[in-house]
Formats: sequence, structure tokens, C-alpha cells
Amino acid sequence: MLYLCTPKETKLLGTLLRHALPEVELAIWPQAVDNMQVRHIVAWNPPEGFFANFPRLEAVFALGAGVDRLLLRTDLPAHVVIIRLTDAGMAQQMAEYALYGVLRYQRQFDLYQQQQVEHRWTPLPPRLAHEVRISVLGLGAIGSTVATTLAGLGYSVSGWSRRPHQLTNIACHYGRQALDTLLNNTDILINVLPSTPETRGLLDHARLAQLPQGAAIINASRGDQLDLDALLERLDAKQLRFAQLDVFDMEPLATGHPLWERSDVIITPHIAAITLPDAAVAQIADNWRVMQRGGTPSGLVQRHLAY
Repeated sequence: MLYLCTPKETKLLGTLLRHALPEVELAIWPQAVDNMQVRHIVAWNPPEGFFANFPRLEAVFALGAGVDRLLLRTDLPAHVVIIRLTDAGMAQQMAEYALYGVLRYQRQFDLYQQQQVEHRWTPLPPRLAHEVRISVLGLGAIGSTVATTLAGLGYSVSGWSRRPHQLTNIACHYGRQALDTLLNNTDILINVLPSTPETRGLLDHARLAQLPQGAAIINASRGDQLDLDALLERLDAKQLRFAQLDVFDMEPLATGHPLWERSDVIITPHIAAITLPDAAVAQIADNWRVMQRGGTPSGLVQRHLAY
């Protein structure tokens, strides 16, 4: 039995799953089921203690690319396999979100917006795409699409990851020492890293201070990786030109937080890359069938790496 538990789009996802996996018995939470028959669960933020109800649970399909919350749960035994979404339409959305911030920086739209507030008409010298140095943190399925999309538009793109990668027209770096060097040569820092013990708090005072004068930061990954106090300090010092933020450690961002009032900060409500139901269900169905054949599904989470 496959059990679906999600707080939103439940009816749509149930319909899509039944169509994609007609051979599977599907139940939808909070429907009563024989807990012993549940072997696979499709879930997003289920209630606390939810997984403990299913003693024969074998795998959980996450309705998202990030699995940090699942890995922190005490009701999910270590032997249960976790499969995350590797793209499902999110990579293209993330590339578009990043491109908005990149164009805002390159074409100086943030500076022209400030001129409008001041009723000033002052054309600025143009800056060409190849003159803008972009660094993408995280080179998984989503980060690779972001990096290659921007490189294809003529930007000078570098990438950084924990392990070595090779991407066409991307200068790929890995390791902590390489990150410190990369930050010194970055005009726009785009963070799409997964949340892991190694990446939490990665963008702290010391690392933000390594960015050149007038740099910008786009954080569309996880809020626990960026120190907001350090960010405010760098913005106040005019070291950073602007920040585009889609994720926060606590969501929604508190109404009284000083970031809301800043003209040099763009805030979006965790919408940079939204799970698309059709694409997500298609990937889940494919992975379910791969597992039935004894194969390895895409997006299989390695718990020791936290992604």
C-alpha cells in the first residue's frame, strides 16, 4: 500500500498518483488503513509521530528536493529509505529566479529604482554579461541547471560543491579552501546548497566579508545557511549592493524583522522553485517502479551526507 500525506493539493496529488500507478493501492491521510500494509509513503511535513505508526514501512518519497526536516525526525527509523525529488520542474524555476537577480545586478535596475525614488535621471555605464562573475554554491540537479543556464547567456560562471563536478563552460571548484578563494572573485553569489550539518551557518560574518565591494547575494536554498545579522551588517556597510532572499531559518519571516524595510533587499515567500504536481508524481512513479525491479531510484538520499 502507498499512503499519501500532505497538507496541500491532496486531492490533485491523489488523482495523479492513482493515474500514474494504477497497479498500486493508494490511501490518503487521514483515511483509516491497516498500518501493517503500508510499505511506502509519499509525504510532505506529516504530523509528528506519523511514521511510527507503520512498522513495515520501507520507503518515503519526499514531495520536495530538501529532506533536512525528514532527517531530523525521531519517528523515521534509519533503515527506511528516503527518496527526494531531483528536479520535477524545479530546476528551470530556480534558474529563472536566479536570472531575475542577475539581471537586476548586471543591468543595474536596483540602482535605477533608487534613482526613481530620488527623482534622478542619470544613465549609468553599461556592464556586459561576460564581465559579471557569478558563483553558484551547489551543483546538484538544480544548481547545475542554474549554472549552465547563466553560462549559456554569456555570464562568467563558477560553481562550488562538496565533491568534484565537471560542467561545460563552468569553472567547478570543491572544498572549503576553494570556497574562500572563490568568494573573493564573486560579483553575484547564488546559494542553492542542500541543508546539511556542513552547510548550516556556512555564509557567516567571515565568509560574507570576503565578497568584493558591491557584490550581491541570492539565497534560494535554506535559511539556516545564511547569517542574517551578518548580512545586515554587510548591507549597512555598503559592501553588499543588495540581497535577494527566498528562504529563512524561521518561516514566515517575522513581521518586525528589519529586512522587510530595506530597499536593498528583495524578499519572496519560499517560491523560487515550487514542486509541480504532475512532474513530481511522474518522478515518484518512475522511482517506485525502479525499486520494484530492484534498481536504485534517482534522488536516493544518503543519510550520512544529508542529501
